[in-house]
Amino acid sequence: MATKESQASKLVRSIKTAFKAPAKPANAAADRATPILDARKSGEPVTPKMLQQAAKDNLFLHFTRHSPFFERGGEMPIITRASGHHFWDINGKKYFDGISGLFSVNAGHGRERLAEAAATQMKQLDYFPLWSHAHEPGIELAERLLSYAPKSLSRVFFTTGGGEANETAWKLAKQYFKLIGKPTKHKVLTRAVAYHGTSHGALSLTGIPSMKKAFEPLVPSTFRVPNTNWYRAQDDFATEEEFAEWAANRVEEMILFEDPDTVAAFFLEPVQNSGGCFTSPKSYFTRVREICDKYDVLVIADETIDAFGRVGAMFASNRYDFEPDMLVCAKGMTSAYAPIGALLVAEKLFEPFKSGTNLFPHGYTYGGHPVSAAVAIENLNIFDEEDLVGNVLRNEKAFKESLETLYDIPIVGDVRGVGYFWAIELVKDRDTKETFNDAESEKLLRGILSHRMFEEGLYCRSDDRGDPVVQLAPPLTIGPDQFDEITAILRGCLIEAAQAMR
Repeated sequence: MATKESQASKLVRSIKTAFKAPAKPANAAADRATPILDARKSGEPVTPKMLQQAAKDNLFLHFTRHSPFFERGGEMPIITRASGHHFWDINGKKYFDGISGLFSVNAGHGRERLAEAAATQMKQLDYFPLWSHAHEPGIELAERLLSYAPKSLSRVFFTTGGGEANETAWKLAKQYFKLIGKPTKHKVLTRAVAYHGTSHGALSLTGIPSMKKAFEPLVPSTFRVPNTNWYRAQDDFATEEEFAEWAANRVEEMILFEDPDTVAAFFLEPVQNSGGCFTSPKSYFTRVREICDKYDVLVIADETIDAFGRVGAMFASNRYDFEPDMLVCAKGMTSAYAPIGALLVAEKLFEPFKSGTNLFPHGYTYGGHPVSAAVAIENLNIFDEEDLVGNVLRNEKAFKESLETLYDIPIVGDVRGVGYFWAIELVKDRDTKETFNDAESEKLLRGILSHRMFEEGLYCRSDDRGDPVVQLAPPLTIGPDQFDEITAILRGCLIEAAQAMR
C-alpha cells in the first residue's frame, strides 16, 4: 500500500522542480542569426540585404500591417537620411516629406544646430530626473513655453510625448477635484473621431471605436460629443458659426446628462487631426469656455500636433483666442529631434500642491530629459530667428489655393485646414457627399493611393479613421514652389485613383 506523501515532502519536491534548469528554447538568442552584429565585429560592410532581412526578422513596427512583408514578399522601406523637407531610402530614392515625419519635424530635417545642442548638453549633464530636483534646461524650457502660452497657464509638467501628457492631464484633473472637496468629478468628455493617444487612459479618451475594441475593456467614464466637421454638418445649419454653436451646446447637454457633479474635464484639439483637420470658428471655443466655467469643468486643449507653428501660431489656442485650463503639447517642440512632451497647467490646479503633504504621484523616467529640453530650446531659437510661424501665416492662403486646384478631380470632396495642416476628403459622389464604404476605402487608400504617392516620391498620410482623407503637414520652412510640387504629385495619383474607383 502506497504511503501518503507528507506536506514537507511535497514542499521539497516543489522547490526542486521550481529550481530545475529550464530546457533551452529552440529560438534562444545563441541560436539566432545576427548578420549585422557579425559584420560589425569583423569590420565587414553592412549591406542593404542584411538590413532588410534583419528588419523583417526582428522589428515589430507601430500601426503596421506586416503581412505584405511575409505573405507577398514585399520589402520594408528603410529610411537612411534626411535634409530640409526631403528624406532618402536605402536605395537612394528621394522623397518629399509631406507630413513632417509624423506631424513633428516642423523646422525641417538636418538641423546641425539641434544635434550640437544635444551633444553639448550630454557632455555637461547627460541625465537627471525631474523628481524632487530640477535642472537648468528644464527650468529654461518651462519659462520659454509659458512665454508663448495662453495667459491662463503658469506651470509645466514634462512628459516624453503627447499621449503621456493627455494621460497626465486626466489624472491631474481627478486628483485636483478630490483635493478641493469634489471627489465625484472624474468623468471626461471628448469629441467623436478624436485621437488622444494609445495608453489605456489616453486610448479611453480617443473617440475612434475601431482603434479601441482590441484593447477593451478600457478606463470607464469617458463620453463622446460631436466634433466640428462642417463638411458633414446637417443641411439645416445656415452657417458654420450656427453649426459650431450647436456642437458646443452638445457639451452642455452631455454634462447635464451625466450630472455636473461627476464631470471633471473636456478634452479637445483646437484643430482636430483624426477625421481630417476639423477646424472651428472662434465662437465655438468661446461657447465651450462659457459652458465649462458654468459647471466647473476643466477644458484641456490637446495641441500635440497643433502647437509650434503648425496652424500659424506657436499655440493654436492663441490663434483661436482660447484660454484652456491645461494644454498638451509635444511633437514640434523639438521638431522631433528628441522625444519630449509637456502639460501646461493653470495655477489654480497647482495651488493644492503648494502646501502640506500633497503631491502628484505621477511621472516618467525621461520626462523633461535635459538633452531633449536643450534641443527644444535651440529649436525654439530657430523658430524665432527664422520667423517660421510668420512663414506659415504668410503662405497658408497660397497652400490652400494650390490644393483647391484639385477640385476638378471627381473624388475630391473637400479641402480643409489651416496653416500648414490640411486634409483632402475623398468621396464617391461629390454632389451628394456620399463616402466610400469600408471595402472601397481599403482599395482606395491602401490599395492605390498610399502606394502610388510613395512611388511618386511624396510621403503623406492617407487615413480612414473617419471618412477617407489624405493629410498634409509639411515642414514649416517650405513655400509656394513646394506647394505646387506637392499638388502636382497629388494630382497624378488622385486622377489614377479616381479612374480605378469607377
